[in-house]
Amino acid sequence: MRVLYPAEYDISGLSEEQLSLKIARHSPCSSCPCSGLRPPIGVEVSTDDSLLSDQMEFAYLSECQCGHDVPSHGADVSVLGRPEYQRRGRVAIRIDELLQGAGRLVDFNFLDGDVMSLRRQMSLPRASSPDDISTASPSTEKRSLSVDSMSFSDHDREPPQKRQKMMEFTFEDMQEDEDDDDDDGNEPLASQVGPSRQPLSGRRTTKGHKTQAGTAPASIPPLTDLALAEMNGQTTHEEPRIKLEDKMDEGQLNRLATGVTVDTDTAAATPSWVKPEKASWVELRRGVIDVVPVENDGEPRSMIILTGLKTLFQKQLPKMPREYIARLVYDSNSRSLAIIKHGYVVVGGICFRPFPHRKFVEIVFFATNSADQEKGYGGMLMDHFKHHIRTAYPTMMHFLTYADNYAVGYFRKQGFTKEITLSRSVWAGYIKDYEGGTIMECVLLPKVNYLEIRDTVAKQRDAVLKMVREVSKSHRVYPGIQRFQTTNDGGFKIDYRDIPGLAESGWTPDQNGVTCSQHKNPERGTMERLLSDLRGHSSAWAFLKPVNGEEVPDYYEVIKEPMDLRTMEHKLNTNQYPNLEAFVDDAQLMFDNCRIYNPEESVYARNATKMEKIMKDLLASYSVKQEES
Repeated sequence: MRVLYPAEYDISGLSEEQLSLKIARHSPCSSCPCSGLRPPIGVEVSTDDSLLSDQMEFAYLSECQCGHDVPSHGADVSVLGRPEYQRRGRVAIRIDELLQGAGRLVDFNFLDGDVMSLRRQMSLPRASSPDDISTASPSTEKRSLSVDSMSFSDHDREPPQKRQKMMEFTFEDMQEDEDDDDDDGNEPLASQVGPSRQPLSGRRTTKGHKTQAGTAPASIPPLTDLALAEMNGQTTHEEPRIKLEDKMDEGQLNRLATGVTVDTDTAAATPSWVKPEKASWVELRRGVIDVVPVENDGEPRSMIILTGLKTLFQKQLPKMPREYIARLVYDSNSRSLAIIKHGYVVVGGICFRPFPHRKFVEIVFFATNSADQEKGYGGMLMDHFKHHIRTAYPTMMHFLTYADNYAVGYFRKQGFTKEITLSRSVWAGYIKDYEGGTIMECVLLPKVNYLEIRDTVAKQRDAVLKMVREVSKSHRVYPGIQRFQTTNDGGFKIDYRDIPGLAESGWTPDQNGVTCSQHKNPERGTMERLLSDLRGHSSAWAFLKPVNGEEVPDYYEVIKEPMDLRTMEHKLNTNQYPNLEAFVDDAQLMFDNCRIYNPEESVYARNATKMEKIMKDLLASYSVKQEES
């Protein structure tokens, strides 16, 4: 008997049945001691992308050797809830990528250290203790940090005794000892990761002189929505206690902008508004962590920190060659910025290569300890990195990095963009080209202090609110129209100028027609989401922009109606799609054009067929979600 196992690695391209099967394979059974779904004896498993599966129809693996089904192996979405189910799915996909790289995707008995480490994440995430840190307000202390101050003094924070003993040996011995100690009790925090909220990332494998995307900047693990929001300052540990009359929330501000009165007692007061301090900044202020620049200068302290960074990157990027990480981290041309705790324990870091003569910096690796990501280490580290570059390399104002699908969202929130303003002639040939990665750029602003952005934004918000309150009449409450209170005359009409406060708000009857005529297409949200999902897929690289007529001279002679995702985005932004059907027609035209021009066995034609299937699956999933809601 033969059954199938899904070979797809993109979560958007997997049905719920396929994703549940991947989760069940790596999750313990809830009804017996079985450690994961395995095919019954006598059952042969093939991947669903094999030639045999195309010629004959087989069912997916649905029952374990232990006699229990897929949901019993930690894959019951009704029990887990959708967020936890999606998190486990990402971890399972990550494990399958490792198995595929080892040629063991259909070997259900194969286990190694990386697989076992990731399987520990196939359980409910461990809650962090709220007693470890406080959430005090940062208003009394500034967080400025110069290059000189970003280090520990030798007498305040000496390495533990074990590190001192290791320094009696050669540096090679110390590096080997660090690798061997990954699983002992004295290991760095980066390798002491129990059940985590995030699956590990890093899709890089060596292929010729190029490296597959999922590396370097893309080396941050895929995060849960909560973790991303926490990292980038969108959630807080507690609600600020501010009186209604002391603060105007976004709802009030929106109502003010549309001329609707809001009942407040004090219109002139403009309070200072600051989000509660994130855990990372609390720990930095209290001295629990420090951010230090480091390079391979041969000093014992530097070697200890670099070795900790190497260990962290290797743990967070298990698929990336360990030797490749070590070579770049210890390279004399590389520089790093590390978050360290007492004893030089590294819990986060960024490895970069500066090119002063070219006036740009390449970010090579960026990672934080999985157990500490929700504290906001990622955002804090990026702020310190920008400040460090501004201080140490005043002429360099551009960052470049390659990011995979997991990392694009994070870097966008940190000020990076896909639109590269730096001339290609400046950076081409200087930074490593990662196959399938998305190159992103961040341009520094010379007048911005990146360690005080929080306070700067708070001051700007206060200034805007003060100006709004000066021109707003929101504190005034007008009496109702008397006739409406004494009669039920439905035919009664009144001039809008006679309604107290309405004329003063600037409203006229002409605006009512304009407002009604500008209703948003109800299907626009679906079109935007579909476009984003298609563009973010790893197989969409050939469809991102129009075909270059100079590189392919006869393309426009064969294809009379060209289409690409950039053109579709323009048409969507300019309201040229009356409905979802028209949008899908353009996408179908794009895939058909690709198959018409390119040979059937070419990578372009195969990607077109794959993307077409993904689009149909996405549309089906959107429809299901709309029906459920």
